[in-house]
Amino acid sequence: MKNIKLTIAYDGTEFHGWQIQPGQPTIQGALVEIAERLVGARTVVYGAGRTDAGVHALGQVANFRADTRLDPEEFQRAFNALLPPAIRVIEVEEVELRFHSRWDAQAKTYLYRIYRGRVLSPFDRFYALHYPFPLDEDAMAEAAGLFVGEHDFSSFAASPGADAGERDVNPAREIYRSEILRRPSPAFGPPAGTIEGLASRLTASEQGDELVYVVRGKSFLRYMVRKLVGTLLEVGRGRLTIGEVRELFEIRDRSRSGPTAPPHGLVMVSVEYREPWRIDIP
Repeated sequence: MKNIKLTIAYDGTEFHGWQIQPGQPTIQGALVEIAERLVGARTVVYGAGRTDAGVHALGQVANFRADTRLDPEEFQRAFNALLPPAIRVIEVEEVELRFHSRWDAQAKTYLYRIYRGRVLSPFDRFYALHYPFPLDEDAMAEAAGLFVGEHDFSSFAASPGADAGERDVNPAREIYRSEILRRPSPAFGPPAGTIEGLASRLTASEQGDELVYVVRGKSFLRYMVRKLVGTLLEVGRGRLTIGEVRELFEIRDRSRSGPTAPPHGLVMVSVEYREPWRIDIP
């Protein structure tokens, strides 16, 4: 028996999110279908997190267990030959049997793009929220810092009826980083290995006219990142004050926070694990 870990990138535009849904194209559904063809048996593919319809990923992580002779390179070639072009397996590893992509995750990083220029490139229309209207970016940056730490994020979660499986979930979450960045000019941007460098490469604009919200935490409630973005936009518009954002942790009322931002600006950047999980194969 082998435990196979996949690192996956995908354009979520054409999919109804990560989780399998009957009659709908999903990321998990596509991976399960191919995994079962490759191993010749029923297979469960576990994901590190459930991205919503229209949300993208650069570093989603999944794993499945199978009795197979295929090695990681063979799995990667086969998956990428059979998957639709919008999904790519960028790395495959054999890991210890006890590894689980969701339960062993130590942190996840998400990025949300807000394009501020007058005209959004048609090549970015599925990957950035276009908001060319006035925003108090300093206030947004201050509000973003309030999310750092351990808080009750009930005001930033899906409505109670959105998902029966989420109703009894503990709403406390710990956020390690929450920051609004101005995308620097590509010609003078930071190293490619940083979040700032990634942000500079994710846009075709040459004007530096983009805000990027970066949030890193151990786990997130459903719709939480998009609700955080919606709340920050309300602060930028002057419809919520810094004091009112602070109160949201106490009042636990999602109707008082900002709206859920559209999904297409959101990217799951990476998932972090403790090492070593790898198995050295001679």
